[in-house]
Amino acid sequence: MDLGLKGRRALVMGGSKGLGRSVADALAAEGVAIAVSGREQASLDKVAAELKALGAAKAVGIPADVAYGEQMDALVDKAVAELGGIDIVVLNHGGPPQCTAADIKQEDLTTWFQRIVLSPIRVATRVLPAMRAQKWGRVIAIGSSGMVQPLPNLALSNTLRAAIVGWNKTLAAEVAGEGVTCNILAPGAIRTNRSIELAAGAAQKAGKTAEDIIEARSKTIPAGRYGEPAEFGPMGAFLASDRAAYTTGRIHLIDGGVVGCV
Repeated sequence: MDLGLKGRRALVMGGSKGLGRSVADALAAEGVAIAVSGREQASLDKVAAELKALGAAKAVGIPADVAYGEQMDALVDKAVAELGGIDIVVLNHGGPPQCTAADIKQEDLTTWFQRIVLSPIRVATRVLPAMRAQKWGRVIAIGSSGMVQPLPNLALSNTLRAAIVGWNKTLAAEVAGEGVTCNILAPGAIRTNRSIELAAGAAQKAGKTAEDIIEARSKTIPAGRYGEPAEFGPMGAFLASDRAAYTTGRIHLIDGGVVGCV
């Protein structure tokens, strides 16, 4: 399906792998010009070449670490310089360590608040004026199904991602009349490096293998399996298109049916 995205320009944070890469791939297939961020230039250069091969009008990699706010400013400035502007921003970052609510450490809250809350909001705030001025823009945050139904042993993630839910909903109402939409993509169990690492952590505690944990969890998913990254990104491309212009302020679950109707 042609989503009419040719000519649009996107900044995809954390676009070198995992879920961010999945969205970048889907946008590239629609002919979008893309800037992807990550921490290693060599990896980003490889991704940029692959995105061009998929159909991206242009693709560049810009190194930036969400742990540092000033690098977020530089990321946006470089992306605008390379692409000529940003119409679509995909807010993404790595996930925090596992822990229970009773075991959350203050230092971890501070560290991950910067990465999960402050840096994404800083990037979005920096690109919003141009989106509002042109009366078109898309803000898409990659979150977690824990935003709807808290996940066991992921208390740090559940806690901090809740702030993004409140921010997204508030911002969506503020800019909806200006052609800017704000949505969250909330994955469940998608087979990425992150989900395998979480399974490995659980396996170590239980004296099992990561695949044992994945198999057991798969039985709790109505779809009967983990999702594949390629099944995640296309929803991001749809939300970036004019076909989703009347959809905003929402959490869109991609979880194989685990979380009930909300």
